This record gives sequence, C-alpha cells and structure tokens, in this order.
Amino acid sequence: MTQNKTFKVLFISLLTVTLITSTYFFFSSKPAVPELTFKTITNKDINLQQLQGRPVLVTFWASNCPSCLKEIPHFKSLYQDYHQRGLEIIAIAMHYDRPNYVVQASKTHKIPYDIVLDLRKKYALAFGDVSLTPTTILINPQGEIEQQITGTFDLADIQARIESLLTPQGT
Repeated sequence: MTQNKTFKVLFISLLTVTLITSTYFFFSSKPAVPELTFKTITNKDINLQQLQGRPVLVTFWASNCPSCLKEIPHFKSLYQDYHQRGLEIIAIAMHYDRPNYVVQASKTHKIPYDIVLDLRKKYALAFGDVSLTPTTILINPQGEIEQQITGTFDLADIQARIESLLTPQGT
C-alpha cells in the first residue's frame, strides 16, 4: 500500500509542476502582431512586419470620442520625444468614424503621426476585435504585443515602457 501511495504522491506532484510550468509559459508568451499593411489617409502604405526592430504604438480611436481626443496631445508628445529614436505611432480610426471627420480631426489637431481608416473593421478584428475606444497597443521591437490598454493610458507608464523598449538590452 505504501508503494501505491508514494506513486500517487509523485504523480500528483509531477502533474502539479507540469500544470504550473505550462500555465507560466502559456501566459508569459506575448502574442505576435497580425500581418497587416495599412493605407494611411495620406495614401502611404505601412507594413507592420517591416516595422520590426522598433517599438510601435497603435491606437484605435474615433473623432467623436472625448477620451481619444484628450489623448492626442499625449500621442503628439510621445511622437515628438521618441520618433527620432525609432518609435512609430499609428492611429486607426474605427469603422464607424466618418472619413471626413477623421481627416478634419487630423488637421484640427495637427497630428504628425500616421492615421489609418478601418472602414471594414479589418484592423480591429485582426487585433482581437477591438470595439472600445480608446484602445492602445504597444508592440515591442520583436513584433509582439507588449501591452494592450482599453481606456486612457497613463502617460508616465507608457513613457517608461517605451524607454525600456528603446534602450538596448544589456546596457
């Protein structure tokens, strides 16, 4: 009987370690970004895979979203502070946002970063069916989703994360 009991304890211990290890690796792996090519409102093509090697901020927004409009100065500041160091920012207007409103908002707010229209909801679906605005996605230089924030983001936190992605590892 003791041999059977020892076997059960060993089996349960091994099973527990396996489950913990599997759970850790499952939840610690970062999802890869979808393979997408965007067309901006200025008719520029942006291939997301070609941006590997740099951090990318993708924001899903709408021109009639008060929180989104409040974030524009933060994105402009991030663009000004980090674009020369490699950061790319892509603002994706939601499928329900009228193109003329998006273009007008980009002019009114003098947005320097790329703006994309998601007329068929293709990009929102590719990023896990984004439906709430603002939603901000930080992509690391390896092309993995580092962080996804629904709602307004904390500027100091996102700056620290961008800094860590721009700083070469081991320095």
